Amino acid sequence: MDQPLPPPSGPTPVQLYPLGDAAVVLQFGGSISEATHRTIQAVGASLDAHPFPGLLEYVPAFTTLTVYYDPWVVSQAGQQDPYQRVSESLRQLLHQLPELPAPDATPVVEIPVCYGGAFGPDLDLLSRYTGLAAADVIRLHTEPEYLVYMIGFAPGFPYLGGMNERLAAPRKTQPRPLVPAGAVGIAGRQTGIYSLPTPGGWQLIGRTPRRLFTPEAASPSLLQAGQRLRFVPISEAEYQHLQEHEL
Repeated sequence: MDQPLPPPSGPTPVQLYPLGDAAVVLQFGGSISEATHRTIQAVGASLDAHPFPGLLEYVPAFTTLTVYYDPWVVSQAGQQDPYQRVSESLRQLLHQLPELPAPDATPVVEIPVCYGGAFGPDLDLLSRYTGLAAADVIRLHTEPEYLVYMIGFAPGFPYLGGMNERLAAPRKTQPRPLVPAGAVGIAGRQTGIYSLPTPGGWQLIGRTPRRLFTPEAASPSLLQAGQRLRFVPISEAEYQHLQEHEL
């Protein structure tokens, strides 16, 4: 692992290390925070604006950004060490990273959710586990404005930050073989939305009729890292109406 670099912002040093022979990981400390998220977003934006020859893609996560590259192109047909060349490019980018802007003031995405019943089969279980009434679970879940830290696990699945810690609950010991698309769940101190039918072990408290992943669309994922959202409680009748209109 390389020596830590001076941080682009804040006290946490950035470390670079290889991932196989065609990727570099930038590690921004070990704590999930909005400041770290904004730094990762800024590095990604700089790579978009100033891509180095051989850059294939980058993948942001909670505390890391992984940069994938073509070793043959980067090495200039085998003349130089590709990892060293990419690392040097990233060091320069980090040193030149501009002052982080204020958080983006884009509109908050509203996600309608029908809580409990067949749509949220674990709501009562979560209520017993936390000692909260079901109505209070719903209230606490819909109060915050959540930050989309990253998209992962399945296409369009958002990992959200900002959940009230009173709602924290462990994953299921036995995952469900199939969770429906739109299911809203809690695992640990996180909440998220299943974008596709898939196995899963999160505690399901509700479901949204909105489609989070539409592969035929120009922008398949409804949500992107850096966006903010708020859950809005709806009735079963409202859910059926919105589903019929294919939100």
